[in-house]
Amino acid sequence: MPSVSSLAEAAEVLATAHAEGRRLTIGESLSTEGLDRILEHEAGDLTCTVEAGLRLSTLQHALAEHGQRLSLDPPGDPTVGALLARNQSGPLRHRFGAPRDLVLGVTLVLADGTIASAGGKVVKNVAGYDLARLVCGSQGRLALIARVSLRLHPLPKAEQSLAIETDGAASVVRALLGSQLQPSALDVLHPGGILVLFEGSPRAVKAQVAAAQGLVGGVEVDFEAWDVSRRRQSGARGRLRFDPGRFDDTLRGLAEAVVRPSAGVAYTADEQPSDTVSQGGIDQLIERIRSELDPNRVLAA
Repeated sequence: MPSVSSLAEAAEVLATAHAEGRRLTIGESLSTEGLDRILEHEAGDLTCTVEAGLRLSTLQHALAEHGQRLSLDPPGDPTVGALLARNQSGPLRHRFGAPRDLVLGVTLVLADGTIASAGGKVVKNVAGYDLARLVCGSQGRLALIARVSLRLHPLPKAEQSLAIETDGAASVVRALLGSQLQPSALDVLHPGGILVLFEGSPRAVKAQVAAAQGLVGGVEVDFEAWDVSRRRQSGARGRLRFDPGRFDDTLRGLAEAVVRPSAGVAYTADEQPSDTVSQGGIDQLIERIRSELDPNRVLAA
């Protein structure tokens, strides 16, 4: 699989494919792993700009030296480009959101080789589209993601996880979300368990853990407990999106799943539809956007 190592090279490959009428699949017939540099890190502004082929673990290691992190923790070790293209997230989504919530700007190579930027550190804009968020979850169907500017967070000084065994997950979740507590992660390992993560100063974490135990019980566990959640997410056969207000009903309809109540997403052991509402309107919208950005269908879905 050919790998591009510069913005100009990526533009040339796509422009040639466009002219020849060839189709490319990013990640299969074309790789961005040669684009693996940290271009800029503004520690004082809590932002960085990186190339899309950079591995998440490499980025996190570099940021940690400055006491910072990208608050995304999906299973595995994706590249930053794949992270956006698949809109991947992990337990920290509860507090910090998905990639589309942390991306400030992008530089893309469109299907005809045009280089376009949007959001932070703009060079050229494509009018009418919020490209930085549009490519999140696009699966490589709209453009090649070449560079990404991201919002960062300080590394917490302390963290503690709490495991709660319960047959009444819905009532425990309601109690936690209705309290003054501010967990960084809250996963329901259905059936029977809940994991909660508290981060911050040592004093604040200790106080929040004590308050949570007084409210819903639970025992302190090592951070490795979250590996179970990520393994289940990685091995899930389906992903179900739901209205967070219908969490109780959703839980009753699942046999086994990792559920993130605030995000309204469940990773299930059984195949599920990708959404609780019809995808027809969404699919039509995606096709309209593709027809604007890639009319010759160079980028395969």
